[in-house]
Amino acid sequence: MRFDLDTKPQTNDYVTVPAGTYLCKITDVNPGTTKNGDVRWGIRLVVAEGEFTGRQAAWDGLVFSPRGMARVRSILGALGLPNTGSIDLEPEHLQDRPVFVEVRPSEYRHPDTGELIRRNDVPYSGYRRVAEQPDGETPAAAPHDEIPF
Repeated sequence: MRFDLDTKPQTNDYVTVPAGTYLCKITDVNPGTTKNGDVRWGIRLVVAEGEFTGRQAAWDGLVFSPRGMARVRSILGALGLPNTGSIDLEPEHLQDRPVFVEVRPSEYRHPDTGELIRRNDVPYSGYRRVAEQPDGETPAAAPHDEIPF
């Protein structure tokens, strides 16, 4: 039998949960830099409750640049962290923090291979703070399409 081992898929699909809003936790924070040299933290958001518990909702990024700072402040506030003034912040401060996250599928063509890549993205204002209950527990999440914003 003959096999073509150089055949590549035309589409790489990394969408693991349907579009919607989920109670997530940050499970990984990967520090790095952008092409422009700005600090960028890649954050992995994993569904914490409901039908899709344990599945990756999305990867997102915090870019600590003048242009990205408004979104960083918004995300830090949604995580219950200080988001004004001068603060000391380390990647581990984001680890395991609960947050409601809106995800939606997006597609793009890889510039080198031309392959279609599908993945979930988080919109600019796609984070909402989880209010603690009087007993200190986080609330149970509604089904992914029923959390009102």
